[in-house]
This record gives sequence, structure tokens and C-alpha cells, in this order.
Amino acid sequence: MSVPDATSPDATAPDATSPDPTSPAAGPAASEQGRRPSAARADLRLLRSEMALVLSRRRNLVMLGVLVLLTALVGVGIELASSDGPDGGGGPPFLATVTENGLFLAFAALTASLPVFLPLVVAVVAGESVAGEASNGTLRYLLVTPVDRTRLLAVKLVATVLYAALAALAVSLTGVVVGLLLFPVGDVVLLSGTTAPYAEGLLRLAAVTAYVVAMLTTVAALGLLVSTLTEVPVAAMSATAIVVVLVQIMGQVPQLSWLHPWLFTDGWLRFADLLRDPVADDGVAGGLLLQLGWVVVLVAAAWARMTSKDVTS
Repeated sequence: MSVPDATSPDATAPDATSPDPTSPAAGPAASEQGRRPSAARADLRLLRSEMALVLSRRRNLVMLGVLVLLTALVGVGIELASSDGPDGGGGPPFLATVTENGLFLAFAALTASLPVFLPLVVAVVAGESVAGEASNGTLRYLLVTPVDRTRLLAVKLVATVLYAALAALAVSLTGVVVGLLLFPVGDVVLLSGTTAPYAEGLLRLAAVTAYVVAMLTTVAALGLLVSTLTEVPVAAMSATAIVVVLVQIMGQVPQLSWLHPWLFTDGWLRFADLLRDPVADDGVAGGLLLQLGWVVVLVAAAWARMTSKDVTS
């Protein structure tokens, strides 16, 4: 029997430079590389499906329309009040700022919407995120598909935050457009007294809008937690909105001043620091850090509840 030459490659021998994908050593690595793009695509498909579900609900679209209408009405009201006389008909002190530069209508609308209207619309979407699926009987079918509870919870949170971004953006853009139509525009006088170009004012408005969205992320996380505690969507929406209102009331009680720095509503209006020159970033950073802490706690509680609850519907 002839012995094959060691220098001649055997056609049946595996190539030493490429690991056998079926071997125990190469199998997990190869399969892991194949799963990562597939998992990412699956997450994106799930997020697109969730956003389509959120935006297909007529109630959610109506709420966006109401925010646009309220912002437009604020601008019309300021215009009518300013026509009554130089004092703006005895209106609020920011009327003069808005009538001098229409861009400030967007800031005024965000300031007016943040305490009540924006948290309310986010509470509705967040409260319905999990409880709505359970109420409709679709949550169980979602979980029997290859979607684990952690991924599902993350997608629900991201979709709610994206809706919050749409709501804040609707207020800002409407404020800009109505301000252009009703009031003069030009260089922006910042809160520090310095003047900035209109383009820089738009950039600062974008930063303020992003800050508002960050504040609403806590409401989204709170609503997600409440939504995992019940199968009644209306109860989850109402409870989330009530908690937000109660926390704001607590922030106005002088006897609870020791608690105020820890309330998640404490830093909501710190975006005024973004309208100074230079930007007073201490207050903004403190507000963002406070929200991050609350989001971590609320999401962790929602995850603990979601991964341990018995889904019967």
C-alpha cells in the first residue's frame, strides 16, 4: 500500500486555514455571527410593527392634532391680546417676547404643554403599550413567537419615546410656523441679554425639544411599568397621568422641599438654561441625570414584573 505524500494536499482533507463550520469549536462562533444580523433585523421589524400600531390608532393621531391646534390657538390668542394695547391686554409677561420674535412662540408652547398636555399624551400611549395587548388577547400570542419579554418591553419603550418625540416636535414646528405667520422674526434675544442669529435660535429650539423628549422618557417608563401591572388599558393610562400630576403637586408643597430635588418633574423646565449665552449646562446636565436615574429604576421594575408575570390573555 502506498503512503500519500505529506507535501501533496489530500482532496478529502479539510483546509487548515478555514475552520469547519460544523466543528464544535467553530459552530457557536459561526452561528452567533449569523444570529446577530438576523436578531437586529427582527428587532427593527418588531419596532416598525409597533410604531405602525401606535400611529394606526386614531386616538393617538387625534392627540397629535390637538397639540398642533393648541399651539396654533396660543399664537392666535397672543396676537389678539397684543392688538388690545401695548400691555398685551394684561396678559402674561412673556407675551411681549413672543410678539417681538415669533420663534419664542415655540418656546412658550413647549413651556405651556410640558406640565400637562405632553405628559398626558405620552401616558395614554405608554399605559396602553402592554395592557392593551393583554386586553385584546394578543400579548400571549406575541410571547409564543420568537420574541422574548425583554426585547418586547424594550421595543414598547422605544416606540413610546418615539411617539413622545413626535408630540414634542409637533409643538415646536407648529410654534415656528405660526410664529412666522403672525409675528416678526429676526435675531433672537437670549435670556442672558445677548443677541443670536435666527438660525442659532432654531438650533437652540432643537436642543430644547430634545431636552423635553428626555423629560418625557420618564413618563414613558412610568407608563410602561403601570401597564405591566394591569390588563385594563384605561386604568394604566389614568394611573400614569394621576401619578404625574401628584408628583407635580408635591413639587409645589414647601413642606416637602427636601424631596423636591428627587422628584422627576423637578428638572422639567431647566431647558431655559439652553437659552443663555453661554449655556448654563449644570442645570441641564442635572436634569438629564435625574431622568436617567428614574428611567433606570422604572424600567428595571417593569422588566422584573414583565419577566415574572403569568400571561393568561
